[in-house]
Amino acid sequence: MTRIVFSGGRVFTGRATEPGDVVVENDRIVDVGIGLDGDTVVDATGHTILPGLFDCHVHFMFSGADLVRSLNTPFSLPFYEAIGNMKATLQCGITTVRDALGADLGVAEAVRRGLVQGPRMQIAVNMVSQTGGHNDDWMQCGAHISPPLHPGLPDTVADGPEELRKVIRTLVRHGADIIKIASSGGVMSPRSNPRHAHFRDEEIAMIVQEANAAGIAVMSHAMSGDGILTAVRNGVRSIEHGVFLTDEGVEEMLKNGTWLVPTLMAPRMVLDQAAAGMAISDVILDKANAVVSQHFQSFQKAHEAGVKIAMGTDSGVGPHGDNLNELTLMVEYGMSPAEALHATTTSAAELMRLGNELGELAPGKLADLVLVEGDAEQHVKAGTLKQAVRAVYQNGVSQL
Repeated sequence: MTRIVFSGGRVFTGRATEPGDVVVENDRIVDVGIGLDGDTVVDATGHTILPGLFDCHVHFMFSGADLVRSLNTPFSLPFYEAIGNMKATLQCGITTVRDALGADLGVAEAVRRGLVQGPRMQIAVNMVSQTGGHNDDWMQCGAHISPPLHPGLPDTVADGPEELRKVIRTLVRHGADIIKIASSGGVMSPRSNPRHAHFRDEEIAMIVQEANAAGIAVMSHAMSGDGILTAVRNGVRSIEHGVFLTDEGVEEMLKNGTWLVPTLMAPRMVLDQAAAGMAISDVILDKANAVVSQHFQSFQKAHEAGVKIAMGTDSGVGPHGDNLNELTLMVEYGMSPAEALHATTTSAAELMRLGNELGELAPGKLADLVLVEGDAEQHVKAGTLKQAVRAVYQNGVSQL
């Protein structure tokens, strides 16, 4: 076995950085300390060594919010675009993700088998929505405008507990590692309102029951205050976005140990693309503008109260590879740089139930490492972390 030592750098401990070396044998970290030896030395002097980073909310099969472009895209092209999307995400230091809608089992297997380069991933396959909900793509003209359903992407619009039981079992059959639902309307859907709650208690209870039976968790797109509450009290593991989070919602999340994945970048990405000239409807732009300031306030409320937070971006709504901008927004709205790094390492690993293998630089963990030139915490604060990444290792293998 080749023993590689990353020597002379500063190691992120989960709460701060301190001088240290990291030793890797094959795909595992075997030692962390001072003055360690190895067969091969990687000089990390002047660098921060981070664990592999996480993004808990991406969409590799999407490449922006331009409706006209998507309507003129051949069916199979997004699969090829996903190869570049995954590579761009990995190269900014993100070695593990949750794909929250779009990637099917074949996309995940291509990475697992080493056919293409990308982060390891948990996939939701498709998002479960009520009729007229956030994943119902029916337009007023009668057309459906989302990517077409195919053998790897089943229909997941359903109503009532028994229809939903069937949908969850179908998603499990199709390889879902996580179930994603929409317990409120959203910004990007044509006919839903982000302030309205979707699904009733008995429906979400059924979804969670079936997911638990399959040994997987539920994540909920939830913007409205009532939609957050319904999801939390029925046992979802994480709230995605949490835009109109109320004090009652915070209390319920704390009581139930529910996670928040804020995706602060998401509405900004929509507005940035519109400003660049992309074809985005006025309805969607109005919704994006309406949620931005409230989104930040809710994030601050959750953070100050001690709600568990893991990093996610909603990349795919906007460009892939800019994911680390989310950390800077988290700092801008109340987190310390170390807290933001914790949210994208140890906390995210815990949310995804991967804490035994990932999220820390510790003996026995998988050798996912990111070398950042200079002080990683300062880069997070300044918004320059991506530009400072000098090396990315996944399972002990260099990815750059």
